[in-house]
Amino acid sequence: MELTADRRKGSEDSLWAVVAVIGRVIRIAEIYPSRAAALRDLAWREGEVRAYAGFLERAGQVVPRYIVRPIRRTDLPRRWKPLPALGFLNGNW
Repeated sequence: MELTADRRKGSEDSLWAVVAVIGRVIRIAEIYPSRAAALRDLAWREGEVRAYAGFLERAGQVVPRYIVRPIRRTDLPRRWKPLPALGFLNGNW
């Protein structure tokens, strides 16, 4: 019975994170309760980066790579805040 309670608690605590990666730096950009929602956000973020690709290249900015991965609520940094798609341009990285 204890194992079942732990599983249920674990699934309630599970989220999907859209993660931004630049080199070795990794930031959680946004979290979602479903993988489908995270994939939609991922597509939007990749679209924003593509739209500004020329500008980013001319400015010498390293472009973030976005991935989706599962995360537990307890693994979120204490003062975590969502990261705008191009937040690294405003020093939000």
